[in-house]
Amino acid sequence: MVRRVLDPLGIVLKAGRWYLVGRTDDDASPRTYRVGQILEAEVTDESFDRPADFDLAAHWQASLVEFRERLQQGEAVIRLSPRGRDRAADAYPANVMEAIRRTESSPDERGWVTATVPIESLTHAESEFLKLGRDVEVVEPTALRDRIAMAAHDLAAMYSKESA
Repeated sequence: MVRRVLDPLGIVLKAGRWYLVGRTDDDASPRTYRVGQILEAEVTDESFDRPADFDLAAHWQASLVEFRERLQQGEAVIRLSPRGRDRAADAYPANVMEAIRRTESSPDERGWVTATVPIESLTHAESEFLKLGRDVEVVEPTALRDRIAMAAHDLAAMYSKESA
């Protein structure tokens, strides 16, 4: 267990989870802590001066960008159908959509485009790309393509009339 004395600078609610933004005496830079991970909290008599230039909203936005960048472990090359391109906006976060817009090829004769997108891990990418079903094809990396193929094979077997 780690004990810290924090100067609390604000709290943020994101996707149903509370986060505390605070700083320690050792580090003047604010850090973000998930409130659900705090095992104990104690109010002290100590006081601190809140930095006059601290902007909670700006700090939070910068933290989200940094967090997403740390999560990205690699890239995948994908092909998207016209319907997949439309559905991607509802299925994927803004950074993935920006990567699609920035890297997409011209549509082929069937309207499919090829794009390079960031991925967190093979496991995460597998579940993310399965959201679009037949409207996305993973071209690279091969290990991810193989995982998607196995999942499709398993799903086809589960839904076949012979197994019902």
